[in-house]
Amino acid sequence: MDYQNKPDGYFDTVRHEMVKYLPKNAKTVLDVGCGTGSFALHLKEKFQVEAWGIEYVEEHARAAEKVLDKAFAGPCEDYLDELPDGYFDAIYFNDVLEHMLDPYSVLDRIKAKLSPDGVVISSIPNIRSYDTFMKLAVKKDWKYEKNGILDHTHYRFFTGKSTKRMYEELGYEVLTHEGINKTKSLRPILFNILVLFTHMDMRNLQYATVAKVKT
Repeated sequence: MDYQNKPDGYFDTVRHEMVKYLPKNAKTVLDVGCGTGSFALHLKEKFQVEAWGIEYVEEHARAAEKVLDKAFAGPCEDYLDELPDGYFDAIYFNDVLEHMLDPYSVLDRIKAKLSPDGVVISSIPNIRSYDTFMKLAVKKDWKYEKNGILDHTHYRFFTGKSTKRMYEELGYEVLTHEGINKTKSLRPILFNILVLFTHMDMRNLQYATVAKVKT
């Protein structure tokens, strides 16, 4: 998989909009797809949590090792069995699940690694966002790009509805599920006037989901 030509900042972005989903009493955090560790380090410094990371690209994983409590280099699937059971209060997947061949299996296996009150927190791109929707429906095109919703390293594509269903079918209880990073363009709103505002989900570039194992 080619991650060598990503734009500057791709591996060291602090996803500030995802911080609010961290449970207030969380003490142990795993950031899957942690890049250089910037986001997990931010949580570590702000909330005094123990922060672990897994990063596919070895170069960036080595950088994460220097700032996190523990970091692994390689596909997260290779390390799931090595992670301690019942340990993490929060496991983040910030725009990561769509890069996996089988995110369903990963979400299923990761359940054993959550503490009794632990949650999985994810951000997943919305394939129904206005630009991608119009490219497909109007321009009849599907062109992969270096980054963004049609990133050429994405294996899977989700809508808000399919994301929520994925969690529920895997035995999770969805606590929070909402659109984030809404486009500031007026075009989706103008389009929705024509369809009686039945497609307002296309304003969401991503969906943030917080889920715990259903008991």
